[in-house]
Amino acid sequence: MANDDDQLPAEEQVRRSVARTVGNTFVAVALLAGLGAWSFYYGTYTLYPGQAAIILRLGAYDRTVATEGLKFHLPAPIEEHEIVKVDELRKEEFGVGGVEEGATDVAAIQQASMQTQDNAIVRLSFVVQYRYGDAFRARYSLQDPDSVLRDAAQASVREVVGRMTIEDVLSERRDDVAVDSARILQDTIDGYESGILVTEVQLQEVQPPEEVRQAFDDVVAAAQDANRAVNEAEGYRNEVLPKARGEAAEIIAKANGYRDAKIAESSGEAERFLALVTEYEKSPEVTRKRLYLETMEAILPTVEKVVIEPGSAQVVPYLPLGSQRREGLQ
Repeated sequence: MANDDDQLPAEEQVRRSVARTVGNTFVAVALLAGLGAWSFYYGTYTLYPGQAAIILRLGAYDRTVATEGLKFHLPAPIEEHEIVKVDELRKEEFGVGGVEEGATDVAAIQQASMQTQDNAIVRLSFVVQYRYGDAFRARYSLQDPDSVLRDAAQASVREVVGRMTIEDVLSERRDDVAVDSARILQDTIDGYESGILVTEVQLQEVQPPEEVRQAFDDVVAAAQDANRAVNEAEGYRNEVLPKARGEAAEIIAKANGYRDAKIAESSGEAERFLALVTEYEKSPEVTRKRLYLETMEAILPTVEKVVIEPGSAQVVPYLPLGSQRREGLQ
């Protein structure tokens, strides 16, 4: 054909060369457009908040993308992606999930029945809430992560319940069952590299078997009555003791005050007596006269006095008018 083109006129050769160039260019552009469309269709994806994309290159794990927005990777079959909801709160329910009735499923009752440390049986229903912390491990580490989680959750709760008495599980340490179970469950599934994060274990119904429930209710009621009586006694004690302590402190303070007053008074009297002795030793007659006058000064205002003139020939009859007047005033 090249020889045929050489035999054509120069103008025809140019026309055919241009046609071939245009054709080749069109084919190249079409191939590039097809390749671009193929890459865009199979290589772009969008991540929304709470999502992560697992990127597989030729079937093997390459990376995890967790930032939201429009993303791109090499088109399939070179690279592929799988979107996982990592912030979605998931839950698994165990046991009866409500009050046990005659029509309750036997399998659910058996699932909720657990043995305590004191060889009693308790029916415990609970819910495990979790989410995917590692998208790749949660998707590919375990064949059935939900089934593994269920088995591990039941084992964890049974382990915690088996360490407690039935009274602890029913009332006193009920919150500890949920907290300890969540911790043991997380440690267990971390050993499997499951990529699952346990957010909470919630206890729903915790009750003894139907056959002995009334007896346990009576025991719980008696325990509540005992606690109420103890609380009332504690309240009465807290009311009476401070009052008694206050009264005792008041009595002690008064006694101390009386003691201090008597000691001070006695000390003053003793010092006064010593001072009088000293003065008496200096001037006995003067001190004796002074003591007599002071004594009379203290006594005479409180007694009746009858004054008789010295040297009277006869004793004047005594008529106590003043004492009668005073008695009438009283």
